Amino acid sequence: MTGKGRELADMMERRKVDILCVQETRWKGSKARSIGAGFKLFYYGVDSKRNGVGVVLKEEFVRNVLEVKRVSDRVMSLKLEIEGVMLNVVSGYAPQVGCELEEKERFWSELDEVMESIPTGERVVIGADFNGHVGEGNTGDEEVMGKFGVKERNLEGQMVVDFAKRMDMGVVNTYFQKREEHRVTYKSGGRRTQVDYILCRRGNLKEISDCKVVVGESVARQHRMVVCRMTLMVCKTKRSKIEKKTKWWKLKKEECCEEFRQKLRQALGGQVVLPDDWETTAEVIRETGRKVLGVSSGRRKEDKETWWWNEEVQDSIQRKRLAKKKWDMDRTEENRQEYKEL
Repeated sequence: MTGKGRELADMMERRKVDILCVQETRWKGSKARSIGAGFKLFYYGVDSKRNGVGVVLKEEFVRNVLEVKRVSDRVMSLKLEIEGVMLNVVSGYAPQVGCELEEKERFWSELDEVMESIPTGERVVIGADFNGHVGEGNTGDEEVMGKFGVKERNLEGQMVVDFAKRMDMGVVNTYFQKREEHRVTYKSGGRRTQVDYILCRRGNLKEISDCKVVVGESVARQHRMVVCRMTLMVCKTKRSKIEKKTKWWKLKKEECCEEFRQKLRQALGGQVVLPDDWETTAEVIRETGRKVLGVSSGRRKEDKETWWWNEEVQDSIQRKRLAKKKWDMDRTEENRQEYKEL
């Protein structure tokens, strides 16, 4: 990622990508920084020479971030709320084939913990370099993957499939039939493999309309970007019907009370004693009340105690809230001072 930030942002803008998981960032620290073109990178790394993960967001989604979890230099997640839908974006970077088994197990344990901390009703999308081949075909694994992988499965690829089964997730890349050129995510010399994957909950697979590898970009030397088109299904809440009410309280005023008596007597045909048909009488009373006293608009009454809540106060509180969120996400001394001064 070093020196590639702006190039990455330009590519995302050109390809109309809103959220991107990145690996091997090799940036030390746990910060959030603008990379230009209206994009912001949240990242975590402990060594400037290896590993590091991050999530890039289009600026319009930054204010939707509720939580950032920087678990390790191989796993991090962001929780966003988009139109009432909770979306968890997880970036992962699995150890390479030649790494120690203990390091691999630590990575999968961290990923398991992140998944177990997310409520089952929330969306999850994982974008990761799993350094494994899930392989072509899906015999025996139909519930978590499609047929369109690449070549043979290896041990690391089996770990991906086992994880998907544990967490009831689907390997999105493998469900879409593409030419091999649009399935290969890693090219080096004569090697052409698939090691980068997007996963989501099986119940949300229907929200993904396409997934493929983008070719012809030079941001990463050997890896290719995997993109998917996801449309969040938002449940629109029905607005409660506003009930208009008769202003019966006006009967406390003598002139209103007298007018109501006269109109009611006329409506009842001049009778002093009410008729035996109570339902008819009740409706006559209600209708007379509506005509004489009027009805409310049904809108909520403005709280007189909030006379001080003007635009200036709202703007001040908004700036304070944003400064707090900025400090929570990037705990620098500069951000802390900005928050304290507001």
